[in-house]
Amino acid sequence: MNYELFIAKRIIAGKKYKNSISSPIIKIAITAIALGIIIMLIAVATAAGLQTKIRDKMAGFKGHVQIVNYDNNNSDVSTTPINKEQDFYPDFKNIDGIKNVQAFASKFGILRTDTDFEGIIFKGVSADYDWSFMQEYLVAGKVPDLNQPRTKEILLSQTIINRLQLKLNDTIAATFLKTTASKIPSNRKYIISGIYNSGFAQFDKNMMIGDIREVQKLNRWTENQVGGFEVILDNFDDIEEKGEEIYKEISLTLNAKTILESYPTVFDWIKLFDNNVWFIIGIMILIAGINMITALLVLILERVQMIGILKALGSNNSSIRKIFLYNASYLILKGMFWGNIIGLTIIGVQYFFKIITLNPETYYVATMPVHISIGAILALNIGTLVLCFLMLIIPSYIITKINPSKSIKFA
Repeated sequence: MNYELFIAKRIIAGKKYKNSISSPIIKIAITAIALGIIIMLIAVATAAGLQTKIRDKMAGFKGHVQIVNYDNNNSDVSTTPINKEQDFYPDFKNIDGIKNVQAFASKFGILRTDTDFEGIIFKGVSADYDWSFMQEYLVAGKVPDLNQPRTKEILLSQTIINRLQLKLNDTIAATFLKTTASKIPSNRKYIISGIYNSGFAQFDKNMMIGDIREVQKLNRWTENQVGGFEVILDNFDDIEEKGEEIYKEISLTLNAKTILESYPTVFDWIKLFDNNVWFIIGIMILIAGINMITALLVLILERVQMIGILKALGSNNSSIRKIFLYNASYLILKGMFWGNIIGLTIIGVQYFFKIITLNPETYYVATMPVHISIGAILALNIGTLVLCFLMLIIPSYIITKINPSKSIKFA
């Protein structure tokens, strides 16, 4: 029989324990543990949510890896065409983990109404384009039907729609400059078949998506000439490895760049979230540990007489320390229990109801995204329990300094 655990349970269940002088301090310690768990869960969930959502949006607009001609000079506009007939299109035969390879071509243009105008990047895509990302953020209408011989349907963002005071199914005039300045610009009319709102202001403010054949015609390219290829991966975590493999598989005249290389400032910024999360976790565990040390010391000092009696009856210091460490572990687990209940409830409410909003100009999302895995929850809880327990071992040695004869005599 584990008599240390038995005595610890009797102490916890006793009425005197609940109404003792140490009761307020114990409640504060439990509250500190609970608040620490709540804050750590929220910090991990929001950081992971922002990182996941931002990188998914970047990949949705640009693909995980872009294959373009070296002559494009990092421009969002396709300047030099690539032959569509490539060994890697429509599938990479020697590389696993690739979900889709889709052709695209982009051209700068201006949308015009009777009273206003807006600069846009017309991104032309083909029938093999993966619309799953746009479908997620579609707020009205439908995506363009690219299976027709030719379509004038386009997809516009809610941002552009609001600026130009347009609505679904409106016809919009667009002007595209020729590569030669002396030539007259091309004018086209398109039908707004769908409206999307990704919350990513960097792209929402100027991205128009339509038929790649329109861009080919504007650039006077053949149907086998495209601006580049977007590669969609199965797993974002493999992006650097797959980026190198793709670069080795393509022609020497082509360049393959991951979105990490194309937008380094954005990804460097979201990496900082990890540092912030580790800092918050460290501070919360330290605060919780200090509170638990205080509670443990008060518990020990409050039960000096009991410690003296146990020593007089033959209990050694190690056994008595175990009694109080069991007691402290119970307090830690109680605080963790309530912290998990409250923390996961807050995360769930934000996930389903999107209560907390953000400025998309700054954070690239309109609402605070949350994402947390079972592994992260277990790691936080186990880590908190172990670290707090280890912090209590040294203070528990105060029990060895208690003299049985004096503690019993003066109790």
